[in-house]
Amino acid sequence: MTDALLVLNAGSSSLKFAVYGCQAELPLLFKGSISRLAHEPRLKIRAGGKTVCDRITGPAPMPLHAAAREVFAALDEYGLTDNIVAVGHRIVHGGQAFTEPALLDSAAIDRLRRLVPLAPLHQPYNLDIVDLATSLLPAALQVGCFDTAFHAARPRRDRLYALPRELSDDGILAYGFHGLSYAHIAQALRAQDGERAGGRTIVAHLGSGASLCAMDRGRSVATTMGFSALDGLVMSTRCGSLDPGIILHLLRDRQMSPDAVTDLLYAQSGLLGVSGISSDMQTLLESTDARAAEAIDLFVYRIKRSIGSLAAALGGLDTLVFTAGIGENAPAIRERIGEAAAWLGVRIDPARNDRGELKINTAQSAVDVLIIPADEEHAVAEETLACIGKQKEGAAAG
Repeated sequence: MTDALLVLNAGSSSLKFAVYGCQAELPLLFKGSISRLAHEPRLKIRAGGKTVCDRITGPAPMPLHAAAREVFAALDEYGLTDNIVAVGHRIVHGGQAFTEPALLDSAAIDRLRRLVPLAPLHQPYNLDIVDLATSLLPAALQVGCFDTAFHAARPRRDRLYALPRELSDDGILAYGFHGLSYAHIAQALRAQDGERAGGRTIVAHLGSGASLCAMDRGRSVATTMGFSALDGLVMSTRCGSLDPGIILHLLRDRQMSPDAVTDLLYAQSGLLGVSGISSDMQTLLESTDARAAEAIDLFVYRIKRSIGSLAAALGGLDTLVFTAGIGENAPAIRERIGEAAAWLGVRIDPARNDRGELKINTAQSAVDVLIIPADEEHAVAEETLACIGKQKEGAAAG
């Protein structure tokens, strides 16, 4: 069997993985996930275009290292482990230093651990899985691919906050996230539209975490997340944009501790906080409770406002793309967002939308409206292959 690369995408509640052949076309050999680590860990694996495993893996909660060992046991079972020459890791925050894929040596890991406070729901798990993969595959290259990197080339003006210059120079900037997802969408748009790549495009990455990105011919121009993954849209349990005076009030007048405020904003807010029912969009859509309706209304309204802002930054809109869990699987939400963006010329075809087709706009729509499935693992694989290619070129030149 030829050389292969493994992609690991670790989060607080899941571990996604995929194995690709090390050829330019990146043939997919093996893909799956262990989801719901805190509740009912479930292992799903697809190989050869078929589901080959779908089972509950054990009692909850399942620590990340236990989930990783389940994955590596599956790799062994299918005879893949010995062929893995590199492991690509999704790392949520790269800060100012990591703006392209990088080998993850001890110095790089130390620098990335300093960014944990900026992405506490993701960065620790991303880095812990690097340590595990290094111990289990010591001969393989470990490559980091960064969610923030896709946005790093935006104009400085778009990344600045109106704070004293020394704070900006020290890294308090708007970084943006979900970059690997957006990179995959940009590549998909180029594949079907050439270098135009959808022209002036807004991509709605709507999942447990949610953001919008304005892209001009596949390049990030503006995005709703900023310094941390709290900013922007209403999310499953995260608050989205918030008057900073509220934080001061909670700390000073209500005497909440920083840890309590962190938990409030990351884990108790968003759809869960507004509804008081659930963080799951499908549960809220099925509910008859007025609080669920209010949470959905707020979710859509914030997206409506943000689309207006991003369309202004682009100077118009040619393409609107939906991706990620809600974006791909909630026709009612896509319909409502389409109605909210009607002033930009968006017209969604109800039948196409219900069927979840690639293109869901009507013939009269001035804007192409697409559904493109998220595939962060493939984006990581592309970047990892490019990184190991550079390493080989450098070694040959040396």
